Amino acid sequence: MEEQEKVKVRRQPRQYNASQKAQAVLSVWTERRKPQEICRELGVSWAILDQWQKRAMEGMLQALEPNVNLENGAALSPRLQTLLSRKRQTKVAEKLDRRLKLKMDNAEN
Repeated sequence: MEEQEKVKVRRQPRQYNASQKAQAVLSVWTERRKPQEICRELGVSWAILDQWQKRAMEGMLQALEPNVNLENGAALSPRLQTLLSRKRQTKVAEKLDRRLKLKMDNAEN
């Protein structure tokens, strides 16, 4: 008898939309369902469900932050916007320094 080779077919992870993720997280938070049930039903690991919960909490906190200006599409606090702006400016300055050094090196040769 020939042994049949078992071919492991790797299924691509299913993509869930925001509404489905929110439903899963809320059903755990309201204790309507156990996390294990959700993971088994959706075919996701505990780590994925935990990540959804953390992102949901961060999103709620950002949405409820009094200093957030949602009219301009910004969901970041002014402090975080300032820090990101400074980081961008630093990167731009570093790129300019590299370009200047490269031009100076080329001019010397």
